[in-house]
Amino acid sequence: MAFCPQCGNAVGDRDPYCAKCGARQPGVHSAYAAAQPPPIPGADEFLGGISNRSASLLCYIPMIGWIAAIVVLASDHFRRAAQVRFHAIQGLYLFVGWLLVEWVVRPVLMIADHGYGPSWYRLVRGALQLSIFAAWILMIVKVAQGEDYHLPIVGDLAERSVSEQRG
Repeated sequence: MAFCPQCGNAVGDRDPYCAKCGARQPGVHSAYAAAQPPPIPGADEFLGGISNRSASLLCYIPMIGWIAAIVVLASDHFRRAAQVRFHAIQGLYLFVGWLLVEWVVRPVLMIADHGYGPSWYRLVRGALQLSIFAAWILMIVKVAQGEDYHLPIVGDLAERSVSEQRG
């Protein structure tokens, strides 16, 4: 069993990248590495300056973190950084939840309200939005403190997605 020279994580003898930090492993020339397309010029220099923690934090910025999440998932630099990819996927799931509230729950509740009495649908929609926003903030705090935290339901889905990508 080999160990990553950057973070000390155990890696397989044929793994071209460390699953924890994403560092390229020296001396590994597998068919996987040979089959990869050439890197985009300048991309490694740009993403190379971003730590795993910073990349994970960017995925939880309310309303725009989805952009960072897509960059993380599409980049070769974070291809083997399982924890960063987990945060990117979990951040995307939170954004999808926000969109569902805005595009599905909101219209349904407005139709159900019928204009009678106080607008209870605003309270329901507000509570759902507040819970998603609170989850974004909670994850920013947890990632900044270096804690590995999985949100209920969303975290399980993200973990499954990351494990399917590894397999």
